[in-house]
Amino acid sequence: MSLYSKRGVSAQKDDVHAATKNLNTGLFPKSFCKIFPDVLGGDDAWVNIMHADGAGTKSILAYLYWKETGDVSVWKGIAQDAIVMNLDDLLCVGIYDNLLFSSTIDRNKNLIPVEVLEAIIGGSQEFFDKLKGFGVNIKYMGGETADVGDLVKTIAVNGTMTARWPKSLLITNEKIKAGDVIVGLASFGQSSYETEYNSGIASNGLSNARHDLLQKTYGARFHESYDTSLDEHVVYIGPHLLSDEISIDNKQLAIGKLLLSPTRTFAPVLKVLLEEHFDAIHGLIHCSGGGQTKCLKYVPENVRVVKENLFEPPIIFQLIQQASKADDREMYQVFNMGTRMEIYTNEKDADTIISVSKGFGIDARVIGRVERSEKKELVITTSASILTY
Repeated sequence: MSLYSKRGVSAQKDDVHAATKNLNTGLFPKSFCKIFPDVLGGDDAWVNIMHADGAGTKSILAYLYWKETGDVSVWKGIAQDAIVMNLDDLLCVGIYDNLLFSSTIDRNKNLIPVEVLEAIIGGSQEFFDKLKGFGVNIKYMGGETADVGDLVKTIAVNGTMTARWPKSLLITNEKIKAGDVIVGLASFGQSSYETEYNSGIASNGLSNARHDLLQKTYGARFHESYDTSLDEHVVYIGPHLLSDEISIDNKQLAIGKLLLSPTRTFAPVLKVLLEEHFDAIHGLIHCSGGGQTKCLKYVPENVRVVKENLFEPPIIFQLIQQASKADDREMYQVFNMGTRMEIYTNEKDADTIISVSKGFGIDARVIGRVERSEKKELVITTSASILTY
């Protein structure tokens, strides 16, 4: 059993998929988000989409960092995480403008004071204001903030995003075919619209990252930061403190800041691509829950996805793997490993897509290809192994 499973979480979310297997899959079963007819407007040429996601257990890291440093601004990053995990999923069906967002914050009032709520809510509006400068308009509709200390030990930050969109401007992944190449956009570095280095961690796999990297002292001091019914052999078993520093690009960065790098949105990049190169995009996959295996759920049945030129995993993933002793197979199932957005396209259009991404300071490259196959499978080549899923 993997460490992820022993900690009561699942990268593949098999139980969730089993529970929802009988639900309507929407108009386009392979689309990254579920798409429904236009109930809101009653127009056959339009569709409705509603998506829910959140920052996950990353809020526990923010809690630990805030308790140690007193830096309440770290919660603004959690606000961004909850927004981007919704927004970048919707980008994958072609939606990048005129969105509605409602937040859901559940907190233990005894541990989470009003200044934390103010940082999260204010940080949400600040992020929407920044996106507006790139032509990505999201209306903040408020939401629900509940004091539920009997249910939540610290705080859970989630949200729901809704859109009405023309059916002719959807990306449904139905055009993905053998012969396509895959352009990968890097999750790490510093884009032109970010103020500091981004580790690339995003908002998936943080249960593993937290427990594998951080020392036992965090469990001893902050019982509220983990499930106390877990086997202590999987709780805070790492070598590091949040304040430990790592050198990146001749700068010293704290491990706590690397773990809390706000999830990068690719909205500015994809807005340009979707407006100016729509026909070149055959499919879009956000490598979120399930990491590099996410694509298996959304590509056609008769293809093999070959990823043989992924980015070298940035330092945060190297640190996690060194501390956990996890093999490549588990790492690539849990984490994005430095490549978080996949664009399926023609070989002739790849250079244009790469150029647009690099124009925003985000590295991009052809990471693989799509082949014809009798059965759907994924093959990943790393520096040490060849993985087949």
